[in-house]
Amino acid sequence: MKTTGNTILITGGGSGIGRGLAEAFHALGNQVIVAGRRQQVLDETTKANSGMRSIALDIESAAQIGAFAGQVEQEFPALNVVIHNAGIMRPENLHAQQDDLADAEATITTNLLGPIRLTAALLPLLKRQRTAAIMTVSSGLAFVPMAATPTYCATKAAIHSYSQSLRYQLRETNVQVLELIPPYVQTELMGERQAKDPRAMPLDSFIAEAMEILKLQPGATEICVKRVEDLRYAAASGKYDDFFKAFNDAVAA
Repeated sequence: MKTTGNTILITGGGSGIGRGLAEAFHALGNQVIVAGRRQQVLDETTKANSGMRSIALDIESAAQIGAFAGQVEQEFPALNVVIHNAGIMRPENLHAQQDDLADAEATITTNLLGPIRLTAALLPLLKRQRTAAIMTVSSGLAFVPMAATPTYCATKAAIHSYSQSLRYQLRETNVQVLELIPPYVQTELMGERQAKDPRAMPLDSFIAEAMEILKLQPGATEICVKRVEDLRYAAASGKYDDFFKAFNDAVAA
């Protein structure tokens, strides 16, 4: 993926990793559009970055995604990059689950159905561009799940699988498919505590390393910073079961 000369849509672009990516691409001279549910957060981001644009989007709403895609095509006909960053992460006690699976259902709709629906809606536009890219955002937890957030981890594993299939199906088109695999990063994905957790990778360091990989490896299919490699390649190490137990025991401690 080229890092300049693009028109880029980033979902969940008003905060966290999404905002970090938006500002990094904006600084390189790309036209960046951030999308998300919270208009105030989007406004704060665009106000701080002159020329950046925003469009409100509830990624859980299938009907809204169709209308949103039409608006994007009308206002930004040169759109050639979509970054599926919007996501939610909620702890779940599986012992206590009964009829109300609202957290699990919202997580699946936001993290998995949202990117699938938006890809379907925008793919015709992307295929009309000379060069285009779709970047999904999975997680190191797609490869070693954190047991306390089972549905989140399952959706990220599904996004990894979906990305591989999408890449293969689009192999003879102009649309490149990349997967960004974040480690534990200092964002507010699970609240203020995560944003200040010294065990998490600082957001600016993560964005800088990810952007450097994109610049140096334009043909890369996975953007995998050093900090996440233990999770990404746990299965290949041959010691997955021990790693899974040690990882989850440490999280639970």
